[in-house]
Amino acid sequence: MFVDEVIVEVEAGDGGNGCMAFRREKYIDMGGPYGGNGGRGSNIIFKVDEGLNTLIDLRYQRLIKGKRGSNGEGKGKHGKMAEDVIVRVPLGTVITDIDTGLIIADLTHKDDEVIVANGGRGGRGNIAFATRANPAPEIAENGEPGEVRKIKVELKMLADVGLVGMPSVGKSTLISKISAAKPKIAAYHFTTLSPNLGVVKTIDNRSFVVADLPGLIEGASLGEGLGDQFLRHIERTRVIAHIIDMSGVEVRDPYEDYVIINKELENFNPKILEKPQIIIANKMDIPSAAVNLEKFKEKVKLPIYPISAINSDGLDKVLIELANMLDKIEKQPLYEEEKFESHVIYKFKEEQPFTITNEPDAWVIKGEEVEKLVRMTRFSSEDAILRFAHKLRKLGVDDKLRELGAEEGDLIRILDFEFEFKYN
Repeated sequence: MFVDEVIVEVEAGDGGNGCMAFRREKYIDMGGPYGGNGGRGSNIIFKVDEGLNTLIDLRYQRLIKGKRGSNGEGKGKHGKMAEDVIVRVPLGTVITDIDTGLIIADLTHKDDEVIVANGGRGGRGNIAFATRANPAPEIAENGEPGEVRKIKVELKMLADVGLVGMPSVGKSTLISKISAAKPKIAAYHFTTLSPNLGVVKTIDNRSFVVADLPGLIEGASLGEGLGDQFLRHIERTRVIAHIIDMSGVEVRDPYEDYVIINKELENFNPKILEKPQIIIANKMDIPSAAVNLEKFKEKVKLPIYPISAINSDGLDKVLIELANMLDKIEKQPLYEEEKFESHVIYKFKEEQPFTITNEPDAWVIKGEEVEKLVRMTRFSSEDAILRFAHKLRKLGVDDKLRELGAEEGDLIRILDFEFEFKYN
């Protein structure tokens, strides 16, 4: 089964907890803190595998989850990092964050890989908190939560030339004649149910990749026929080869076919029509084709190459012309840099990284930073509680609560953690 789009949730591994321990040995006075840090959680990494040509392995994976890092231990032992989760995808895979709409990565080269979700760092053990003022801290952190994301994974095939045209115009026959591709060929519409890639070699030993894109009819961009599900694969191509059935045996007008297909390409993405295009007039072995070709030439001024794919007539000339065109066209990135999250510049930093609402029973504080602080704080020690309160003050939570009218003794809630508000 050919699958070229899936939506999955990725959840990186949490960091391991830091350890709170003290060195207690018979002949060592004032042993001090001895708890190690936790290990980092699993990263979720997407990596190109050239042996794949579909996303079917991800089709039924609703959640990809990493493992938690190991906890720190006594005697200053740090926890082991969790092994990263490697997800293998085909060349040409595009990964997009559903929430932001920004592209995480466009994997277009051999061995490309990207961290889609970062594992949480390990919590620090009490060795890390030792200072001159507090040489024996009774404090250790829980591991940082791993990053959670909902992503769209799309396959947009890497091909130099895209073959487009109405059903039964001979696209599959053509690609089977010029490459080693073996598409299904039969005398009925929609025989081809998935794109086919073929490597073509010209008589002067130049090579390029051709994609046979199925399912285009009038209304394809709106979901008719096989719909627009395969139109995404033409976005990467550098040249469009429009296959026209010049025989008219399907009781269709060749020029109308040409106009309809171009309209569907434009409806899907207007930039596609900016690509260089040639016309391949197929089925010229049928007597009516010659008359139709002359009428077609009066209306279309693009380069037209008459062929008979079934008889392999005229193919070498077409391939040479396509190779010549490709030699003059540089490969361009599919997306502009500003669409990638790694290139987004945040010009205005949020003044307040949290929100406070006055619920009937408590003041509720929400925000990524304060929620992470709660998850990583181990409230079993007085040192940890004091550090937590200091962090909230530093973030401006106390000042904001006073500004909103919070009074001493009011209940404050962050996630499932509740405490009383105190003036200092």
